[in-house]
This record gives sequence, structure tokens and C-alpha cells, in this order.
Amino acid sequence: MMRAWGRWLLLLVLAVVALQLFFALRIVAMNWIAPESTSFQRSQAWQILKQQGQLPWRQESVAIKAMSTSLQRAVIASEDAAFTQHHGIWWQSLEKAWEKNARAKAQAEKRAQRQPDKPVDVKIVGGSTITQQLAKNLFLSGERTLLRKGQEMVLALTLEALLSKERILEIYLNSVEWGEGVFGAEAAAQHYFRKSAARLNAWEAARLAVMLPRPRYFEKLAQSAYLARRAETIMARMNDVVLP
Repeated sequence: MMRAWGRWLLLLVLAVVALQLFFALRIVAMNWIAPESTSFQRSQAWQILKQQGQLPWRQESVAIKAMSTSLQRAVIASEDAAFTQHHGIWWQSLEKAWEKNARAKAQAEKRAQRQPDKPVDVKIVGGSTITQQLAKNLFLSGERTLLRKGQEMVLALTLEALLSKERILEIYLNSVEWGEGVFGAEAAAQHYFRKSAARLNAWEAARLAVMLPRPRYFEKLAQSAYLARRAETIMARMNDVVLP
């Protein structure tokens, strides 16, 4: 019996190692070959196709030198201010996110006790770095489990070990979602401002950057006062950003 369990455990370990090797080889190839699509993009394409019966899709990959430095600075300022300092995971950011989520959950439980007949939503924040976001988008599902989060962290460390910071940022900016069926900086610049990503000014770059946590939601609220205020905050931080 113990030998059988031992064999199964060995097979499981070998499977995990093989999976990590597979991911690592794919990441190495990204030094020269940009990914044609990500796991998240394929999932979104399927959802849009099911809902609409057609697939409106905008995406065009460009070199990072063909993207406005204002956009690069704005995205880093908004999503991962420590991008050039960490090695894939920024533990301080994760700790703050966990504390904030714990407070939000406690407040939600109190509201539920006071008003048991009303549904209570808990707003969860992630605290993920740009590298972690890219790892999840490239390879993983969007489910919130400890196993998925653990794999995301391993992949983030692998990305940082095998790709340069500039390459990580380039792939991220070319694949991140900026609206329904709108992926990458070039498509976003054309979609919202009718210009190339290279010609985005600081204000336009900041407006795009602040959409990233909820792009499909903010796509419908382009004139939102929150977006305007948040964009001003990001603009004030952009000059302090160090590009890779």
C-alpha cells in the first residue's frame, strides 16, 4: 500500500516538474517570439462569441519603442510602482492587499448582520505586480484559489528570471485587455483616441492606465469623474517612474 502511494506521489511530483519545464520553455521562446494569444484572451474570445455570435476583436502587437514612454510610465505608476525594483512579487503590496481585503470582508459581514435581506458585495483587491498579471493572463485561469495564486507566483519568478524587464513590459502592454475585444496598447490607442500608441500624450496615457483594473466596466464610463481624478493622480506620479 505504501509503495503504491509512493509511486503516485512520485508521478505527481514528476508531472508538476514537467509542467513547470513546459512553462519555462515557452517563456524562453518569448525572448524572440511574442505570444499570439494568452489564456485570458482565448477565454474572453469564447465568451464574446457565445454572447454575440461574432467576434469583434482589435489587437496589434508593436515593439515597445513604438509605444509612448508616457504610456509606459502611466501603466507602471498605476499598476506596479515598484516594477523595476522587485523580482516578480512585491510582498509589501500583497500584504497591504490582504489587510484591505480582510477589513472589507469584516465590514461586509457587519452589514449583512444589520441588513440580512440585502445582498452584500465585497470588493477584492489583488496587489499583483505587472509580472504576476502577465503570468496569470498568459497561462492561467481567473479563478481565485490558493493553488492558482501559488502557480502565478512561480510563473512570475520564472518570467523575471528568463526575460528582461523591458520584454515583460512589452508583452504585457501588447496583450492586456483595454475593453471588450480590445487588447494591447496599439488597439487601445486607436480605439479610444484614433491615434497610434506612439503618439499618446501624458493625459491620454494616464486615462488608459487607470482603466486597467476594470477595462470593460470603464469602457462604458469614459466620462467618469473617478477616471478623471484618478488620471490626474497618475499624471502626478509619472515623472517619478523609472523605466526598465
